[in-house]
Amino acid sequence: METATMTPSPTTPTHAVSMDARSAPASAPAADAPPLIEIGGFSFWYGPKQALFDIDLRIRERAVTAFIGPSGCGKSTLLRCLNRMNDLIDGVRVEGSVRVQGQDLYGPDVDVVDVRKRLGMVFQKSNPFPKSIFENVVYGLRLQGVKNKGVLRDACEKALRGSALWDEVKDRIEESALSLSGGQMQRLCIARALAVEPEVVLMDEPCSALDPIATAKIEELIFQLKERFTIVIVTHNMQQAARVSDETGFFMLGKLIEFDKTDVIFTRPKQKMTEDYITGRFG
Repeated sequence: METATMTPSPTTPTHAVSMDARSAPASAPAADAPPLIEIGGFSFWYGPKQALFDIDLRIRERAVTAFIGPSGCGKSTLLRCLNRMNDLIDGVRVEGSVRVQGQDLYGPDVDVVDVRKRLGMVFQKSNPFPKSIFENVVYGLRLQGVKNKGVLRDACEKALRGSALWDEVKDRIEESALSLSGGQMQRLCIARALAVEPEVVLMDEPCSALDPIATAKIEELIFQLKERFTIVIVTHNMQQAARVSDETGFFMLGKLIEFDKTDVIFTRPKQKMTEDYITGRFG
């Protein structure tokens, strides 16, 4: 893990992740701003195995929230719970609530398809369909019954511009998406999520399979997207979390250990376990 050269102080853990002026994200939204997502007393089970324990968390609108922690700590499980992706697994069970603008996504009358439209997901491994670039982007709209070619073309261009991919593919959108580079494929998957106009974009390790140049493009894109969308990102890369996020939650063994503004988590955490993880003592 890359570490910063910082002078130890009573409030700054030795070897804390660098938060210099070039990499520090914009200030997090005001603490009294109403949350877009409110998670209350949320627990989750894979069959008899409990994976999340009593999570309470408020995620603010048009901010980037990062989930960090060692492998198996529950961060990706919680991310997938936000758009009910874990419903696809047999034997899962939940307690508690996940509310988006006051609506409980686990309420009895909730349309799961609508949940996944409102909270789009970008996965760790880019997963373009064996179709054209155009058909990949408008796939979700076609599922919603949109057939007007003009509407689909406009939505495709808007989504590709939103994912900073339009200029690279505008002359070949009828070509196979499988002809794109790895970084382009990941941005295509982001465009596919954006095309249905979600409220939230969920990103599960979106850069883990990418080279440093492609990773930098995705991180720059995240800064641009948060002007329009609320973003929640899971990452193993603490430097990345420090660079792109406004607020960060540290998870351990299915529990949310600490949640605060990113600069607080990385330079003056309140919990010793958080400090131990940030400074590389475990993980």
